Amino acid sequence: MTGPDSPTIDSPTIDIVMPYYGDVALMQAAVRSVLAQDDPHWRLTVVDDGTADGVPEWFAGLGDDRVRYQRNEVNLGVTGNFNKCLALAEHERVVILGCDDLLLPNYVGLVRAVHAEHPGAGIIQPGVRVIDGSGAEIRTLVDEAKRRVYAPKVRGRLLLSGEDLAVSLLRGDWLYFPSLCWKTEAIQAVGFPEHLKVIQDLALLVELVRRGESLVVDETTAFCYRRHASSESSWSAADGSRFTEAGQFFTDTADRMAEHGWPRAAGVARRHVSSRIFALTMLPQALRQRAGVGPLTRHVFGSGRRP
Repeated sequence: MTGPDSPTIDSPTIDIVMPYYGDVALMQAAVRSVLAQDDPHWRLTVVDDGTADGVPEWFAGLGDDRVRYQRNEVNLGVTGNFNKCLALAEHERVVILGCDDLLLPNYVGLVRAVHAEHPGAGIIQPGVRVIDGSGAEIRTLVDEAKRRVYAPKVRGRLLLSGEDLAVSLLRGDWLYFPSLCWKTEAIQAVGFPEHLKVIQDLALLVELVRRGESLVVDETTAFCYRRHASSESSWSAADGSRFTEAGQFFTDTADRMAEHGWPRAAGVARRHVSSRIFALTMLPQALRQRAGVGPLTRHVFGSGRRP
């Protein structure tokens, strides 16, 4: 097996794109984690969707021609900026790095090595460490469920594809989206659905799997995923809007999976048990705050069939 520090000559330069909006210090830490890579075969593109003072000047002072920075003239929003970043990728592989996450120094070398062994794979998932706002490693119920209940058991590297992969992801999305390395041509062909605000990552993944893309999981830890209680997905879970979006997504996906000839994936999407359980855990908070009770209740107890 090729090691992360010995990619072959066919391993590509990695495009790392960062849609940025928010905390300046966390963004700068994310950029420094790219600069600190053991493997120099990367290019970073940061697209700033904000207006924070001093950011353009900070990038100008980095002095590394592998770093590109631009600021949007108007705010594009989450999905719009993600799609703009994606359009700027030019190399064979691309990473959509969260502006508050961190690459460990071995990340680029690892994904280049995985690519060398599995050049046809559409998606690469390295091992992930979950951290809090201060950078300390943490364990949360969500992440323990990902690892212990939904994620497959991996020793070394594991290649997954087809309906089995679709079923696995629709049972419970165990991937860490900002840590994934994508085949650029494949992800650019799909892009992020403009009508989705929270669940667009799973929608993109499922569509790529439906189109025949495979996933390689490598157990080597190479990424730090920052878990924030105040994230967009947490807020929308609390007020119920996440589950209105999720319910429609699973209904539509069940229909697409059935049309594609994947009945097991269609059934899992229609039942969406893990999403219902998540909504159920939010109900007590919604009842206390008297907000989001209706969407949560409909998601938990609805049939999952198109009305």
